[in-house]
Amino acid sequence: MAKKVLLIEDEPNIIEAIKFILSREGWDVQAHSDGATALDAIARTKPDALVLDVMLPNRSGFEILRDLRAEPDTHGLPVLMLTAKGQKRDRELAESYGVTHFMTKPFSNQEVLERLRELTG
Repeated sequence: MAKKVLLIEDEPNIIEAIKFILSREGWDVQAHSDGATALDAIARTKPDALVLDVMLPNRSGFEILRDLRAEPDTHGLPVLMLTAKGQKRDRELAESYGVTHFMTKPFSNQEVLERLRELTG
C-alpha cells in the first residue's frame, strides 16, 4: 500500500514539484494550502508523513506543529518542515516544537524524497 503524505504548502510550483517526485515514487500525495484549516485536513487525511511550510496564509507552520505535538493522535506524526527562512532561530523554534526534520528552500527533489523515506521507513 502506498504511503500517504500531506503537503501543506501555498506555493503552487512547489506543490507541483513535490507532488510529481513523490507520486512518481509511488506515494499518495495530497495538498492543502491554508494554515487555518490545516489541522482539519490532517485529521481527515491521516497521513503517514506531513510536509509543512512555515509561512502559510492564516496560520504559521510553527503554530500548526505546536498543536500537532499537543494532540495524542498526531504527537508522533513525522513532520518535514520546509522554509525559505533558514535562520538559526527558526530551526531552533521548529526543534523546540518537535519537528522531525527541518529543510530550507531551495531544496533538491532528491533530498525531499530521501528525508520522507527516512521519516516513514
